Amino acid sequence: MVKEPMSIDELKQMAATIRCDIIDMICTAEAGHPGGSLSATDIVTALYFRLMRIDPANPRWPDRDRFILSKGHACPVWYAALAERGFFDKSHLGTLRRLGSILQGHPDMNKVPGIDMTAGSLGQGLSVGIGMALAGRLQKKDYHVWVVIGDGESQEGSVWEAAMAGAKWKLGNLTAILDRNNLQNDWYVNDLMPIEPVADKWRAFGWHVVEINGHAMEEIVPALEAAKDRKDGPTLILAHTIKGKGVSFMENVCEWHGKAPCQEEADQALKEIRRCSCEQ
Repeated sequence: MVKEPMSIDELKQMAATIRCDIIDMICTAEAGHPGGSLSATDIVTALYFRLMRIDPANPRWPDRDRFILSKGHACPVWYAALAERGFFDKSHLGTLRRLGSILQGHPDMNKVPGIDMTAGSLGQGLSVGIGMALAGRLQKKDYHVWVVIGDGESQEGSVWEAAMAGAKWKLGNLTAILDRNNLQNDWYVNDLMPIEPVADKWRAFGWHVVEINGHAMEEIVPALEAAKDRKDGPTLILAHTIKGKGVSFMENVCEWHGKAPCQEEADQALKEIRRCSCEQ
């Protein structure tokens, strides 16, 4: 039921595998969002292969930990993690965004095993996560709820309404992870609608805040473990990341928010990811 947690080195290798899956999926589909998928890869990998209590053979297990990718357009990273973890056959990854596929451009909890929330409109995931965390408390369950939100998404007022509620109910079984890659669909987050000082804002809203390098497993794993152990209120992990992480020509380039690589670009991206993986 609960897979043996991966070591730090194993997590790094799995993150590289998932990055390759993301590139392959989006290239094949000729559509998708590589930038934000790649920036969230290390966090998602650590959750699915180290932290979360889940059972791929029983996706609706009542005692499972819950995961929400509030920035649902980055679902390629979620699909890849679920497939690599055994929730469904990896052959589905080649059907991303095709008519009739279970893997659409935004995740559907009624079609994909392991998806806990259908995502599309931004700014909704944290509110749903609060509902799940409250339900767990009322039902006397000890599962943990994890919510990944985007920094562009954090311009949504609903995120801050949810933040108030999480603190009010002292939801120690809830952790939000901010994928702070600094770019959104149109341009730099802080040019379009600044969210800084974002760490101070979350603290002012009553959350315990931890800042980490969102690509360093040596920082990610302890931060997630500490958040899961904390019981006196919700935690916000501010993960400083790079949009398009792992692919030189995608890193910190706004254009790759929602653009698919051609085959030549995909081949180059896969070569870079695999080379970096071998050097770790």
